[in-house]
Amino acid sequence: MGGSQSSTTEQPKKAPEPPATMNMSGINEKTFIMVKPDGVQRGIAGEIMARFEKKGFTSCGAKLVHASKSFAEQHYIDLAKKPFYGGLTTFLSSGPVFAMCWKGKGVVKTGRKMLGTTNPKDSAPGTIRGDYSIDIGRNICHGSDSVESAENELNLWFPEGIIDGFAPSRLQHVYEN
Repeated sequence: MGGSQSSTTEQPKKAPEPPATMNMSGINEKTFIMVKPDGVQRGIAGEIMARFEKKGFTSCGAKLVHASKSFAEQHYIDLAKKPFYGGLTTFLSSGPVFAMCWKGKGVVKTGRKMLGTTNPKDSAPGTIRGDYSIDIGRNICHGSDSVESAENELNLWFPEGIIDGFAPSRLQHVYEN
């Protein structure tokens, strides 16, 4: 059968649309985490830093600072009408703190979960406060409670700016896209 074969010319396939890219603000979300004077005095700032690194977040700033009373009052200005404000700001200014900037997808919310509830007696084992603190007045750390407060706190604590644009190669092993 010597019939001719019909050949159809296939149109080149259009390249598939790339998957929806991750919202870059998501993996670049930043938060402020501070080890308070009790945590610094107890020598656990490194352990807290290690937990954030092991989770997969990227450090974008860190420094040891001895905040003045007026600086502590500025940091906790949203709590100024609370009866514990004076004691809280006196404590925060009583010794060095370890101020940190962390970035990553969902870092504000996840960071708060990692810290545990404000009152350590209500913090689950495995959280920083659940593992390292007992009394609310010595609850080891502070973490931003929203993206907006993180931005304000980072501007306050890091007026010189933070390292931005650093993307360690390990991130390919943390994020799917």
